[in-house]
Amino acid sequence: MIQSLLIANRGEIACRIIRTARRMGIRTVAVHSDADADALHVRMADEAVHVGPSPSAESYLVGERIIAAAVQTGAEAIHPGYGFLSENAGFARAVLDAGLVWVGPNPESIDAMGLKDAAKKLMADAGVPVTPGYMGENQDPAFLADEAAEIGYPVLIKAVAGGGGKGMRLVERAGDFADALASCRREAAASFGNDHVLIEKFIERPRHIEVQVFGDTHGSVVHLFERDCSLQRRHQKVIEEAPAPGMDEATRADLCASAVRAARAVDYVGAGTIEFIADASDGLRADRIWFMEMNTRLQVEHPVTEEITGVDLVEWQLRVASGEPLPLAQDRLAINGWAMEARLYAEDPESGFLPSTGPLELLEFGDAPGGRIETGVEQGGQVSPFYDPMIAKVVARGDTRDEAREALHEMLCETAVWPVKSNASFLVNALEHPDFVAGDVDTGLIGRDGEDMAKPPVPSMEVLEAAAAALVPASDLGGFRLNAAHRRAAWFLLDGETVVIEPAEADPDDDGEPVESVMIMERGRARLLEPWRKNSAGGAAAGSGAILAPMPGKVIAVSVAEGDTVSEGQKLLTLEAMKMEHTLTAPFDGVVAELSASEGAQVQVEALLARIEAA
Repeated sequence: MIQSLLIANRGEIACRIIRTARRMGIRTVAVHSDADADALHVRMADEAVHVGPSPSAESYLVGERIIAAAVQTGAEAIHPGYGFLSENAGFARAVLDAGLVWVGPNPESIDAMGLKDAAKKLMADAGVPVTPGYMGENQDPAFLADEAAEIGYPVLIKAVAGGGGKGMRLVERAGDFADALASCRREAAASFGNDHVLIEKFIERPRHIEVQVFGDTHGSVVHLFERDCSLQRRHQKVIEEAPAPGMDEATRADLCASAVRAARAVDYVGAGTIEFIADASDGLRADRIWFMEMNTRLQVEHPVTEEITGVDLVEWQLRVASGEPLPLAQDRLAINGWAMEARLYAEDPESGFLPSTGPLELLEFGDAPGGRIETGVEQGGQVSPFYDPMIAKVVARGDTRDEAREALHEMLCETAVWPVKSNASFLVNALEHPDFVAGDVDTGLIGRDGEDMAKPPVPSMEVLEAAAAALVPASDLGGFRLNAAHRRAAWFLLDGETVVIEPAEADPDDDGEPVESVMIMERGRARLLEPWRKNSAGGAAAGSGAILAPMPGKVIAVSVAEGDTVSEGQKLLTLEAMKMEHTLTAPFDGVVAELSASEGAQVQVEALLARIEAA
């Protein structure tokens, strides 16, 4: 058994790996950038090594420094987690060449599955069904446009080296193809260093079903059943569950057998996930489920599989990497209950899901029977602008799907995050959506109904009255009505609106001082209520036409010039932050009166980029 392990990652997955390694008596070594010097994973590990500046390209993605840290600390093995270098075959080879143990698949398997086009050809040869599309070497834009037309719109453009929802664009009309291709290639080059793409037929009501597979060095491969990851926003998973709703035993058997064939086709060792796309317009059927790609690493959503099988997948990884056979044969693996996982992100659903960074002055997670929290941050910590803005994975288990959903709902309702924004209330709304409750979810659900899911919950009168009681003591005559008794009231701003609340009950002997502010938390949404007088100055006038940077980032495209006439919704600029593109548009018809942004410029949050004057 491995005795010492370096985790080449950060955040919640590093903490997750450290917990299992500690339970197994394995010494752990963390690596960290400047921004993560005091991070939770650093403090949890037995030892930690600084590997560079805050940007991941200068720290967590520098393989030579990671390997040097392992050699320096005497670590026997390197676990890559997910993301960063986890699917980099060159790094895996370098680890092995340094005489270290690589906790992952063979580099040849990573290579075989690393490029989506080559992987699909390999799977087709292995008898695994694949979606129709173009996977060739010709990357000429005109040729790709012709291929898309032949496949038939709508189509998906996918980066061949992509993953995590990056480098993917849905194109519904031929006229949009060129812009979507250019944007996809830019994002792919920035995220993966490879701008080659493939074209796929877009399935109108698709479900994302994936199968957890595991292989060892003794020739055994098993599956640990399926997960449903269909609830997505912009191709990024939001809530995952296991097993998949509506999956009958016959379809499950066919699907999981295909996944095992896929793993055997590349002599797979370790934890991997075979992702499929299903046309669920007529229920889940084996002849309408196709291979999409293989992730040659541990998945973000692996906890739901652990919860229904009772298996610690990280422990299995460490045992297999140590040369041991798989702990359980296929006939000893079974589904027990239901599990769901929600990805709690530092982002603001009310502002188009823009990332939110800064200090976590308040961070509390809800609890429920069968609940589990996977996080890499804690109260008093920071959400850094340099990395993925995940706060936690909130996981719930139940005997039935309804029990798991209700437990997850309870945990998210009781989650409190401040002043960083979170998507907790969005997740609560998603769990309550009738289609999700019924298990009738496809990947387009949020695209259709996400605007309603993103709406903030209205605070209950009970909570507002309690806040009013704290803001105004009983002795403060906060209001006056002609020919009526004095009343006690609190005036404050709530979501930009002036609200006056009179407590239902008041203690006449309460002559204490009013508090400066009150934090209210309901359904995962935090609000800080302050007396109206403190906010009377207000903010910038609505409709001013000022185009401000919604976050720190880089201007990667400027689509207008000063003096141009623009129409409402027209693209003005494109900002890149956290390797994702954000388009800024004209708020109304008008003229570009001022343009202070230039392509390539780094800008800070709320920097003036442009100003539109009404026509």
